[in-house]
Amino acid sequence: MKSLLQLWQIWAVLSAVFAAATAILAKVGVEAIGSDLATLIRTAVVLVLAALIVALGDGFGQIPAVPGRTWLFLGLSGLATGASWLCYFRALKLGDAARVAPVDKLSVVLVAIFAVLFLGERLSPQGTAGVALIAAGAVLVAWQ
Repeated sequence: MKSLLQLWQIWAVLSAVFAAATAILAKVGVEAIGSDLATLIRTAVVLVLAALIVALGDGFGQIPAVPGRTWLFLGLSGLATGASWLCYFRALKLGDAARVAPVDKLSVVLVAIFAVLFLGERLSPQGTAGVALIAAGAVLVAWQ
């Protein structure tokens, strides 16, 4: 019998739950300080947590084997993440979390478009409709 959820779906739902908590906790956390400092503090916590997880899993031994292309793309991804977080915290500082977060989730729409354009992935008609609904929902929530 096939399980109701696949393992990747469980992790993706957990990611959404933690992302939602991030928005609420960050909105409260950014009230008394600048958004850039708030981003730095959160990033430091993420770095420590990730380092701890890698250390516990003996992942640091893999570093010498990481290919140059991997370093390049993970480095670029890190720059994009940093830019995203700085913009997100600035938006939270200036706007309502309930309106900022849906606009931020337009990244789902952009990922789908970029995956088709740059990675050669395909969306089913159902997937295309879902992406369109996400876009419409974000617009309806954010520009009320």
